[in-house]
Amino acid sequence: MHATPDTSPAVNLPAVLAEVEAVFDAYERALVGNDVETLDRLFWASPHTLRYGAGENLYGYDAIRQFRQGRPAHNLAREITARSITTFGDDCAVANIEFRRAGNPRIGRQTQTWVRMAEGWRVVAAHVSLMAP
Repeated sequence: MHATPDTSPAVNLPAVLAEVEAVFDAYERALVGNDVETLDRLFWASPHTLRYGAGENLYGYDAIRQFRQGRPAHNLAREITARSITTFGDDCAVANIEFRRAGNPRIGRQTQTWVRMAEGWRVVAAHVSLMAP
């Protein structure tokens, strides 16, 4: 076997991690406040963007926007019970949370892949699911 040099990107560079944590927090505020304009802005405007939801599979930015416009704007508050954000190099990150909504015993899970684009950090893929308590 030949040893190869480690060319892995640096993980959780403090400045990059702080940027992603801030944009993730902005996303969360927009989500629970139903700030659709901010939510749309934080997703990559591309046909390659996808979002797998608890009850829908959305392919492309336009499908995600259309879903948000028709989504009920009530009962959006949630408590984040676990959070993990990991950055890779300067331009890529993965954010994972577990959450609960008042009156709902199911555990929610959300994963987002964030990439730094010319216009800033954007979600390129997201997955939301619910599981039994």
